[in-house]
Amino acid sequence: MATRAGGVSQGACQGLNLRPVGLPGGTADDAAHIRENQRRFAAALDGAVPVYLNQVHGADAVRLHRAELPAAGEHPVADASFTTDRGVACTVLVADCLPVLLAAPDGRGVAAAHAGWRGLAGGVLERTVTALCEAAACEPSELSAWLGACIGPERFEVGEEVRTAFLRQPSHTAERFRATGTAGKWWADLPGLARERLGHLGLHRVSGGQWCTVSEPSRFFSFRRDRDTGRHAAAIWIV
Repeated sequence: MATRAGGVSQGACQGLNLRPVGLPGGTADDAAHIRENQRRFAAALDGAVPVYLNQVHGADAVRLHRAELPAAGEHPVADASFTTDRGVACTVLVADCLPVLLAAPDGRGVAAAHAGWRGLAGGVLERTVTALCEAAACEPSELSAWLGACIGPERFEVGEEVRTAFLRQPSHTAERFRATGTAGKWWADLPGLARERLGHLGLHRVSGGQWCTVSEPSRFFSFRRDRDTGRHAAAIWIV
């Protein structure tokens, strides 16, 4: 997962802003700066090609094939991707939402999911785990997961509708929500909710999730903190 370090963007997007030009809700960054940032990011992937998605806070997962990569400027509409091909980097963009990277055993497949609260509650991890396991011929218990940087449990204030959306599902517990002191408001533990979700699916090897994007402005972009800001990328590929 990238941080803000190493990029050429200036202003509100200062650093390694990787959000492609032309996606809905894009930031006011210079297109030449973004292209250079993407070139630098791709150079760090050992020859793998990052495939960026047009993320819509949904639950769809798209399969990526080395022989059928999207053309330049084209971005599949999905919030997760998976592949069994070498040389393809499943990539998600985030700036408070949680990136979840998944790996099947023996390099048989990888996946990346963009898990904001809507996608997480809507089943993006279920669909991604199912798709990856089918493609890589493995069970969920054989997968390894890594959680990247996202808005932390001390900073993610949500309303009752968010809490209800999770607690009506059997995979979640009330422990992931703490009252803020304001009526109808709760601190939500996004990585904790993802861990519960993955555990319910049968995953046992889950790491990461300890970095808060809001709390470290010099290191991470944060939409909740700054509104106009850049995007990090988290990527996984088969070597």
